[in-house]
Amino acid sequence: MSPLEIELVPCLSDNYAYLVRDADAGLCAVVDPSEAPPVKLALARRGWTLTHILNTHHHFDHTGGNLPLKEEFGCEIVGPGQDRARFEGLDTGVDESTGWSFGGRAVRVLEIPAHTSSHIAFVMDDAVFTGDTMFAMGCGRLFEGTPAMMWASLSKLMTLRDDTRVYCGHEYTQSNGRFALTMEPNNTDLVERMRDVDMARAKGLPTIPSTIGLEKKTNPFCRPGSAELRRTLGMEAASDVDVLGETRRRKDNF
Repeated sequence: MSPLEIELVPCLSDNYAYLVRDADAGLCAVVDPSEAPPVKLALARRGWTLTHILNTHHHFDHTGGNLPLKEEFGCEIVGPGQDRARFEGLDTGVDESTGWSFGGRAVRVLEIPAHTSSHIAFVMDDAVFTGDTMFAMGCGRLFEGTPAMMWASLSKLMTLRDDTRVYCGHEYTQSNGRFALTMEPNNTDLVERMRDVDMARAKGLPTIPSTIGLEKKTNPFCRPGSAELRRTLGMEAASDVDVLGETRRRKDNF
């Protein structure tokens, strides 16, 4: 089986959609298309035909391109079945129990709520599409969930192999990293990563994908057990959930 081809498609000001192509099956999906025109340009450049739209959650900056793309290509829209009422044009609702299949590939669906109540991730081969739950060095705001829900969701993602590539919904890495350094200024992995991030952004290059292993080392929301982070917060004896909640509160005001 040929490896999946994945192409980043910048959308809006800082969103990413992703084209995912299975050449063997002749299928092409787009993950979280916030708008149609950049997706159509990327498809035309590659000579690919869209067959599926995959949505991690209902927010418009991840679904705004759904209906125009479906109208043009007749593609199938796949998203969180528990949130069907908030999706226009959803064809196939999925969750952890149903999973999904893309050609001959089994796709794991992970339920990772907190940013929204029915947020999901798609795990395809060695890649995971995390939407707005896990960012590179960050996590999404708790619009519809609690710190406990977010910690459970991030913990679930962290059970994936360390070499799993993380494709998230936004290019927030540089600002996330600047905040992370205020939490763990002596984290050498974080300092080194930020050098690479700053160099990439200075050249206008994306910082995505990350990996699960890299997030474990450098993402403060994946590291509530860090002694340095706890000292920074003055929460040495607190629970992991409480540490994550305070870290998120500080990020909201950063």
